[in-house]
Amino acid sequence: MTTVTPERTQWQRARRRFLHHRLAVAGITVLTVLLICCFGADVVAPYERGVQNLMLGPTPPSAAHWFGTDELGRDYLTELLFAGRISLAIGLSVAVLATAVGTALGAAAGFFGGWVDEIIMRVTDLFIVLPAIVVLAVALQGAGRSPAVIVPVLAAIGWTTVARVVRSQVLSLREKEYIAAATVLGVTRRRIIVRHILPNLTGVIAVSTSLGAASAVIVESTLSFLGYGVQPPESSWGNMLSQASGLIGTEKVYLLYFPGLFILLTALAINFLGDGLRDAFDPNGARS
Repeated sequence: MTTVTPERTQWQRARRRFLHHRLAVAGITVLTVLLICCFGADVVAPYERGVQNLMLGPTPPSAAHWFGTDELGRDYLTELLFAGRISLAIGLSVAVLATAVGTALGAAAGFFGGWVDEIIMRVTDLFIVLPAIVVLAVALQGAGRSPAVIVPVLAAIGWTTVARVVRSQVLSLREKEYIAAATVLGVTRRRIIVRHILPNLTGVIAVSTSLGAASAVIVESTLSFLGYGVQPPESSWGNMLSQASGLIGTEKVYLLYFPGLFILLTALAINFLGDGLRDAFDPNGARS
């Protein structure tokens, strides 16, 4: 008797393709560890945050202090984990906000067309041609440099790429037979967008969110390094890099290496995750 294997759903096939992407699995593992360690730093960190030992001063990595201590004698691993809270929170918040705005505007432009498309795309072009770093620096200089200000400012720059990608996808989906059939049957535009268009954008949205988070972490670190981002007493990986920038060639150069390593690991992990999500949701990928 022949056994019929049940057809896998789209989500099952996507999950299977993702789990076969080794770098993506490694990326999500590293990212998960970073998120747990940073947001759970109150439990995970080996020392209490901000505890100073001026008599100890800066010491290189040792068994007692795995990443050494800074110039105030604070455990550097502890400070990095707490700083990671802000860097990761900003990155994830910017990615979600920028993707939400970009998806909404891109979907509206692609689906409605006409003057709606024209206005949204011209605004998108305007944001694209502006020099991002300069605009961000000026905006943050005037509005403040707290995370509550940094997130919307970064999102205001980052939504444009998402909008253009989503628009192109919606223009393609709009011509599908099932969309035309729904229109003929009198289904409202809102219902078509919510029930038929957006579910088919899951892959694009997931990839855009992941890559947007990586970009946001790097941009925030760059701004903080230049002095326009998170300001003391708050700390992020970017301003920890800035504070240690003059230590190259000295015995305390490890204070520069470790924040850079955390930023590098985060960016690589998120990019590998994005690659895996893109392959997993690729409708042209091999059936598996």
